[in-house]
Amino acid sequence: MYKWSDEQVMLREAVRRFIEAEIVPHVDELEHGDLAPYDLLRKFFSTFGMDFMARDRFKRAIEKEKAIASGELPAEASTEEAEAEAMPTGDIMRDPNAVAFTMIPIIELCRHCPGMVTAMGVSMGLTGAAVMSKGTTAQKERWGLDLLTLEKIGAWAITEPNSGSDAFGSMQSTARRDGDEYILNGSKTFITNGPYADTIVFICKLDEGNPPAERKVLQFVLDKGMPGLEQSKPLRKMGLHSSPTGELFLSDVRVGKDRLLGGTEDQPAREASKDTFSMERTGVAAMALGIVERCLELCVDYAKNRVQFGQPIGEFQLIQLKLAKMEVARMNLQNMVFRFIETTASGESLTLAEASAMKLYSAQAAVEVALEAVQLFGGNGYMAEFRVEQLARDAKVLQIYAGTDEIQVSQIARSLLA
Repeated sequence: MYKWSDEQVMLREAVRRFIEAEIVPHVDELEHGDLAPYDLLRKFFSTFGMDFMARDRFKRAIEKEKAIASGELPAEASTEEAEAEAMPTGDIMRDPNAVAFTMIPIIELCRHCPGMVTAMGVSMGLTGAAVMSKGTTAQKERWGLDLLTLEKIGAWAITEPNSGSDAFGSMQSTARRDGDEYILNGSKTFITNGPYADTIVFICKLDEGNPPAERKVLQFVLDKGMPGLEQSKPLRKMGLHSSPTGELFLSDVRVGKDRLLGGTEDQPAREASKDTFSMERTGVAAMALGIVERCLELCVDYAKNRVQFGQPIGEFQLIQLKLAKMEVARMNLQNMVFRFIETTASGESLTLAEASAMKLYSAQAAVEVALEAVQLFGGNGYMAEFRVEQLARDAKVLQIYAGTDEIQVSQIARSLLA
């Protein structure tokens, strides 16, 4: 794949028109925290039939799971296939168009509001994926569909005040058995959708009186309003203002085994979380591409029309160098996205190291281009009305969440030296 197909271009243009008509007019409200993004995202979903497709895939997947459980279908018809069909990108294993159709909205939204992609991705992609890939059939029916259609907002809670990059090693949140139930305690921070989440996948360690390093990692599904669960107001932060971020506090939250994801303590929660990180990292390339495309578009227009020293600044070689480097970054990011589409559609998946390499380059490219865009605009670039300052603030978090640049380097190097 070396370019978008005609069908994909048509979708891109339709998505772009929707975003410019329905979302761009609300960017300032989103930026100032006056508007949560969820109703706009739901309208986006319904406009393009994404909610209908999610319901259809979910129904087929659950029917298949139940047929397997009853013996009507052989076990090899398998849960993997059922899980794949239920995911928001369910048929991507067979159709390059389907993969592309999941990437295009990400790219287009990131041209204006990268935070909306983060809010959507964590709710559907991370929280929904956790339930659909590791949950029991009953848990999928209870929480899965609402997450995949954005009827309910999800949060995936792993980060703690003292456990950022060392998510598992420094994790202090605990689950303690109490008869047939568990009592959960702990706090989480930097949780996307945390202030508004209806459904929360809470990751913690099973405290059996053993040392923290030896404890099992478990995942529980919580609902907003449960006794002992407190969700903070949105935190103020540097960028991604269209993605609400908050803290969670759990004080003796009592849950039954029906909320233990997978219904067993033997579920490999650590590996499941790593799979989630891998998925999150590959999505950063599409986010970066959207940011870079928009920065380049704004810069080219500005370079043509901004006159200094009697001529458009685009005629100065230093400005031309900046534009040329932006275009190189755009081409590299687009090629990464195309490679991901082809790889996924062929039935393969990137290794964690490959996903880390993709994220490392993408995040750095987005930040470099966005900061150069501010520089090219000069004083105007520092002003909110010209938008490049927002894209620069939003881009920076790509080097931090889903694993910092330093963690990506470590992951890549360990793979090379293994």
